[in-house]
Amino acid sequence: MKKFLEIVGVIVLLGGISGVVRELTGWFPFLGYTRFLTENVWFLDGRELMANVAIAVVGFAIVMIADARRRT
Repeated sequence: MKKFLEIVGVIVLLGGISGVVRELTGWFPFLGYTRFLTENVWFLDGRELMANVAIAVVGFAIVMIADARRRT
């Protein structure tokens, strides 16, 4: 379970970071998870950068939870 949490956390963290890079630079339009979300979720329209930051923070939290579970 710990390894699974680490893998999921890293995937979510990388998706959030790549989305932030995409929003700030305009490079690589296929990166990040919010491209799909902003087309289908009305309250994310215009808030893609903050959504990507939130996704990255959630991914970081998942990795930290997995690390805390490993030590116990």
